[in-house]
Amino acid sequence: MNMVAQHRQLPPSAQDAAIARVSGQALSRYAQTKSPLKLRITDAEQAEPIELPAGAVALLMEILETMAAGRGVTIIPENAELTTVQAADILNVSRPFLIKLLEENKIPFRKVGKHRRIRMEDVMTYKTRIDQEREAVLDQLAADAQEQDMGYGE
Repeated sequence: MNMVAQHRQLPPSAQDAAIARVSGQALSRYAQTKSPLKLRITDAEQAEPIELPAGAVALLMEILETMAAGRGVTIIPENAELTTVQAADILNVSRPFLIKLLEENKIPFRKVGKHRRIRMEDVMTYKTRIDQEREAVLDQLAADAQEQDMGYGE
């Protein structure tokens, strides 16, 4: 597997966020078809048509929506191998906490010399599982609060 080939775009300027908002709105009516999209790129006096696969259109929509909200974007391929620092950043945890998760076999990894490498798919699987567990706990807390008439009812 490869090391991470990633692209990171820091939070956009106000001008770029505005451009992303307008572009996303214009693209959204075409993106709803969930089919390939042909675009015509114009630069000076040249015009060149390109075709984007439906998946790329959906991804572009997500990028534009995120940028319009003023947030940065990082794109990492699914088959990438991450360093412990990169995996910790994705999970929004400290590196020592991530190392503890790895040592407890909560996330699979492999060693390359002294360094640990974690597959992106494994990081995302762990993140999905933890998010679902948190959601279930929050739902249970809300149900308990309603049952005990703690001011969360109608």
